[in-house]
Amino acid sequence: MGDRPMPDTFLIEPGHLTLDQLQTIHAGVQQVAFPPSAYAAIDASQRVVQDAADGDAPVYGVNTGFGKLANQRISKDQLATLQLNLIRSHSVGVGEPLAPEIMRLMMVTKAASLARGHSGVRAVVVDTLLAVHNAGLVPYVPSQGSVGASGDLAPLSHMTLALLGEGDMLLNGQRVPAAQALKSAGITPLQLGAKEGLALINGTQTSTALALHALLSFEPVLEAALVIGALTVDAARGSDGPFDPRIHALRGQPGQIDVAQYYRALLQGSEIRASHTEGDDRVQDPYSLRCQPQVVGACLDQLRHGALVLVREANAVTDNPLVFAQDNAMVSGGNFHAEPVALAADGMALAIAEVGAIAERRIAMLIDSGVSRLPPFLTADAGLNSGFMIAHVTAAALASENKSLAHPASVDSLPTSANQEDHVSMATFAARRLQPMIANTAHILGIELLAAAQGIEFLRPLRSSEALEQVHALLRRDIAAHHVDRYLAPDIEHATALVRQGALGRILRGLDHLPTLWVAK
Repeated sequence: MGDRPMPDTFLIEPGHLTLDQLQTIHAGVQQVAFPPSAYAAIDASQRVVQDAADGDAPVYGVNTGFGKLANQRISKDQLATLQLNLIRSHSVGVGEPLAPEIMRLMMVTKAASLARGHSGVRAVVVDTLLAVHNAGLVPYVPSQGSVGASGDLAPLSHMTLALLGEGDMLLNGQRVPAAQALKSAGITPLQLGAKEGLALINGTQTSTALALHALLSFEPVLEAALVIGALTVDAARGSDGPFDPRIHALRGQPGQIDVAQYYRALLQGSEIRASHTEGDDRVQDPYSLRCQPQVVGACLDQLRHGALVLVREANAVTDNPLVFAQDNAMVSGGNFHAEPVALAADGMALAIAEVGAIAERRIAMLIDSGVSRLPPFLTADAGLNSGFMIAHVTAAALASENKSLAHPASVDSLPTSANQEDHVSMATFAARRLQPMIANTAHILGIELLAAAQGIEFLRPLRSSEALEQVHALLRRDIAAHHVDRYLAPDIEHATALVRQGALGRILRGLDHLPTLWVAK
């Protein structure tokens, strides 16, 4: 049985993790525990594995080799060595290490999966994973080397190697030998029993953690996109007619309906809008303004679907073979194949790219005086000054990069393990590539924020809505209006920080009676 959790411990139920709880773990809650009731199922499944290890019948992963070597029998006195060799031989990752936020999700979801009692590990395996997490230790896990098929083998092996006191860990940001880190935390290195190495490295916890990291990282960026998109509507003196709820009710797409509601709330009370309700000869706005609910709403639906898939996967048992203690059975299957994660991540990639793509089009519209009716390139003295001409070029470059990065990873399968693993998901890369896409989109939005705020300057003394004036003031607190050309790169970085760090999202969430995106606040 595990120790009874302390009162300030974050208690989670294996198989019932919520997105809110995953966000809390991602953010760095220190102490995580499972309820004592979870340990009965762990113990029951472990007895099934031990019986198989003590018996004479071949059982995959218990007394046989792995993958293409499954027909090789292993003697009883070598079963522990089999598991240790598995971890050492599979620790072949390369590249930069996974971030602590990803590793926290990876360790806790792996522990939660094992704790459901279908993996056949001892309680000490689950407890060691939680102890390492709770001590603030971060296994050093290279980010590249998984095809997301027979589990995230290489990254999970590096994680497991650190639990054994081999490999490395990150301790206060410094790379140190794992044995040293465990000793400093008072944690006994794990010694593997039958099937335990296989249970630890079969599974989709790396790709799932990477995709969850992207989902949680992108939420404030999407909130900022809504806020900035509304500011651009006012800067271009666009109509709020396209956000009429009757339009969106007729289509019935939930994301579209919600996005239109966000825009109505953000634009409510704008003097700028009221100033041109009459006498404006424009009949319709460009698509980048009036189709925001349709485009961003479809992205929102895609991201919400991704959230549902990833929460299911975070709660899943994805190793192999699986143990069914009530039937005294072990059954081989393919839950380690990460196709659900791969397809969810590919869908997220499309949504992230499209949010950036329509933002780039809004910037192009703002600097085009023929469309926006603002001064050319948002500068009062065009010619002597270039204004936002080349800032838009940067946004275009980033949007184009995202087009390439958005190519689906899930359709690119290379067989591995001598054709035993003849179809793979590429889920780990599908999820890992989302971070540069988020960075690109955040920078595009940072540029749009600067451009939209500059557009508002030309409409003074008229004021926008209360919410959008808060946005304008927040930016102007540190960045002055652009009267003449100046060094723009630092301004872009500052505006991008407002996008990524949630400052604009907090303004959106401060409005009453709006639906949440995908994590309840």
